[in-house]
Amino acid sequence: MSCGEESKEGGDEGEIQQTARENSVENGGHLEKPVTQNGLIPMPQFQIDEKLLVDPKLLYVGSKIGEGAHGKVYEGRYRDQIVAVKVLNSGNTPEEKAKLEGRFIREVTMMAKVKHENLVKFIGACKDPLMVIATEILPGMSLRKYLVSIRPKQLDLRVAISFSLDIARAMDCLHANGIIHRDLKPDNLLLTENQKSVKLADFGLAREESVTEMMTAETGTYRWMAPELYSTVTLRHGEKKHYNNKVDVYSFGIVLWELLTNRMPFEGMSNLQAAYAAAFKQVRPSLPEDLPPDLAFIIQSCWVEDPNVRPSFGQIIRMLNAFLFTLAPPLPESDTPKVAAPSHDGVITESSARSRGKFSFLRQLFAARRTRHSH
Repeated sequence: MSCGEESKEGGDEGEIQQTARENSVENGGHLEKPVTQNGLIPMPQFQIDEKLLVDPKLLYVGSKIGEGAHGKVYEGRYRDQIVAVKVLNSGNTPEEKAKLEGRFIREVTMMAKVKHENLVKFIGACKDPLMVIATEILPGMSLRKYLVSIRPKQLDLRVAISFSLDIARAMDCLHANGIIHRDLKPDNLLLTENQKSVKLADFGLAREESVTEMMTAETGTYRWMAPELYSTVTLRHGEKKHYNNKVDVYSFGIVLWELLTNRMPFEGMSNLQAAYAAAFKQVRPSLPEDLPPDLAFIIQSCWVEDPNVRPSFGQIIRMLNAFLFTLAPPLPESDTPKVAAPSHDGVITESSARSRGKFSFLRQLFAARRTRHSH
């Protein structure tokens, strides 16, 4: 349903050849079927719409451009189109293979389900010989690499807000389709070639939201993870617990803070220290003294402890646009960031009494904190 990764590091021919020998990713430039010791071709059981599959004989793999916990990304070509080719890990044990196959099916299904100008475009997938996902390739680098490259310089305020709106629109589209991303962070945001907008990528941890479903805790990357994902001391890795799409709103608050400060969240802490501080001590990254109050309010409302008090992405878009219009002088019309269409969020609307009550409470809370800190 429609809604309204890394920069190239040069040739990795040696590594791609090794990958081809080990995993049969590439043999003569294209994908071929691996053969087991008994001469049979492994046929894992997948449940993917055949229309989403591409012909592996037409998919060519080139040099590696990125690597993550769940697979490697290569520059490649499908027919006459240059694409990004994500080759997912297949696992070693039957249990691990089944788990990774399920994740692959989920990622493919959800990437094909949603289309938005701020979401990386899905091209197709292969289920055999390996689990492969082909998407559009963005010549720009990841938002993480870009921020590091200009550090300690900060983004222009209008650019930071424009990027934030791109991210919020992409997330609003996912949530409108019942999808929780669960791993929103600068590494999964890719700049377009002109570096004027960003697109959200990597649905590897995304899940469809269900009222009754129990979802895996400790999912995502600690510095950007909502505290409710690991807020119980005795919570074991992999244990199931309830949470909702407001975990993405918390992560967005951290990303927005990064866009405005160009600093690493929870500097000086390890990943686990950052998680502990956020979950059990309610620690958040410090806000700059010169940060406009309206932006401080948006950030703090996103990462507030109670997920039910956090705004929806539709509300975030409206608040960011409202702040953008207060900046002077205005940009020429052709350069002004687009105003998002009204959100389809039917649960909480900014005009509702319930929402006004929540924001009033938050504003009073943050104002009281600023007053105490100023004395």
